[in-house]
Amino acid sequence: MNKVLIANRGEIAVRIARACTDAELTSVAVYSDPDADALHVRLSDEAYALGGSASADTYLNIDKILAIAKKAGADAVHPGYGFLSENADFADAVQNAGLIWIGPSPAAIRSLGNKVTAREIAVKVGAPLVPGSDGPVANAEDVRAFAEQYGVPVAIKAAYGGGGRGMRIAHRMEDIDDAFDSAVREATVAFGRGECFVERFLDKPRHVEAQVLADTHGNVVVVGTRDCSLQRRNQKLVEEAPAPFLTDDQRSRIHESARAICREAGYTSAGTVEYLVAPDGVISFLEVNTRLQVEHPVTEATSGIDLVREQFRIAAGLPVSITEDPTPKGHAIEFRLNAEDAGRGFLPSPGPVDVFEAPTGAGIRVDTGVRSGSSVPAEYDSLMAKLIVHGEDRSQALRRARAALDELRIEGLPTVVPFHRAVVRDPDFTNPDKLGVYTTWIENAFAERLDAALSSGATGPVARRETLTVEIDGKAVQLGLPAEVFAALMNGGGSGGSNGGGAVAQSPENTTNDDGAVTASMGGTLVKWLADDGATITVGQPIAVLEAMKMETEVLSKSAGTFQRGKQEPGAAVGRGGVLGKVLSTVG
Repeated sequence: MNKVLIANRGEIAVRIARACTDAELTSVAVYSDPDADALHVRLSDEAYALGGSASADTYLNIDKILAIAKKAGADAVHPGYGFLSENADFADAVQNAGLIWIGPSPAAIRSLGNKVTAREIAVKVGAPLVPGSDGPVANAEDVRAFAEQYGVPVAIKAAYGGGGRGMRIAHRMEDIDDAFDSAVREATVAFGRGECFVERFLDKPRHVEAQVLADTHGNVVVVGTRDCSLQRRNQKLVEEAPAPFLTDDQRSRIHESARAICREAGYTSAGTVEYLVAPDGVISFLEVNTRLQVEHPVTEATSGIDLVREQFRIAAGLPVSITEDPTPKGHAIEFRLNAEDAGRGFLPSPGPVDVFEAPTGAGIRVDTGVRSGSSVPAEYDSLMAKLIVHGEDRSQALRRARAALDELRIEGLPTVVPFHRAVVRDPDFTNPDKLGVYTTWIENAFAERLDAALSSGATGPVARRETLTVEIDGKAVQLGLPAEVFAALMNGGGSGGSNGGGAVAQSPENTTNDDGAVTASMGGTLVKWLADDGATITVGQPIAVLEAMKMETEVLSKSAGTFQRGKQEPGAAVGRGGVLGKVLSTVG
């Protein structure tokens, strides 16, 4: 193995390119039209255009990727995560082209990447499980039948994917139809397949996972555990290693069942076995991610193991560099830096990155796909970068995290940084005796606290200051002023300054204006109408579904009346602030 084509983009493509440099391998990047000037293109040894913008035409196009691999003379392919990373057909195509696939075998991807057969393997090895469907469900009626037998809430999940894409929770029987349709649509967009299965949903569980490395020599090592309970829309925002506040018995059961599942499946490469841990201590197998995880750096920080280079070793036929589960050293926390507006329900917010200034200091690592002057395209995932903070224990890691997040500056577009600044100061997360967060904690328990913190400015960065020279009694004195005050003075009292650190940008809401116009809160694609033309609607009623950055968001009415639908058809592009229709008041 000498030359690795990276079939991905963004921060993970940069991460793999750096690992190639460390391993003395040549890296080859691919890029879409919106990514022509992206960081991963500049940092790789070579880069080739895929042509096009949409995922289906670029990073999901197997023929284009393999043609570039041949043109570049690459002898191996690393898929990263997302896109084609868990696509067994892609793995087959890579191997059939005579290239080395840096990942698990196509057979293992099929057996473990399919959540239904993964459950069967978990049952066979005795892993803990909650009830679930025997296979993919054909329609919402099948989901309803399952819910009648086992009760609600139920989780409807994409059978061929991960990362929270294509997953919906139905808390009531009447929610099942919409939840099933939405899960199928999102799974089809994200993974190219819409099959879903259903299982009983545990209330207020933690999300705990085990990082596994397995080679072709029979070694299966659990490198450590992680807690990934801080999620929104079933997608992780904060992860930490090792998973805190587990009993020795719980940790042992997770390690041993993860090892057994991977051994039974003949798994090789890096992979993650995920579990839910209920408040009463019950553990239930969730799924296997047959790829590298976004949160892998926290395990690297606490184990000293470079997981990407281990993938290179395994793909080259070498044994893993460790043969026993390592003891974690210290504690690490990762914060995903997404282009999402924390003040408006984590809406995707693509756009320019005017300023990206990373924090520095002991225990700080930043994996990024952007720099100052970069742009975050609307076509792809919202993840821009990751901040990883390591300390000698969880308490020190949290202290370092607070300082690092306050130092971090991202300007030009809204980000989730205000959320991170608030959560590392919240007692549910920082309690030294127990973890008070769970997978739906952000929506169920933290939303009001976050709104209050955003309103008060408590999540803002350390105020930037500008220096002004003034003369006092003939002596020049340097006067430090807040940036906004300085700008106001320089502009004759006008407003100035910028929206630092991902503070909430002023932008249109899913709202009804004075003229009754309903506007889109974000740019994206109209997926479907939820309200008919001429329908009588109430405050808070869903009107339409928009999709951007692989996420679906409902547009809600902020007033009551008769809805006059816009002319857009499903599939049409909608700009941020674009008018979707009008609500005509029935009063008077």
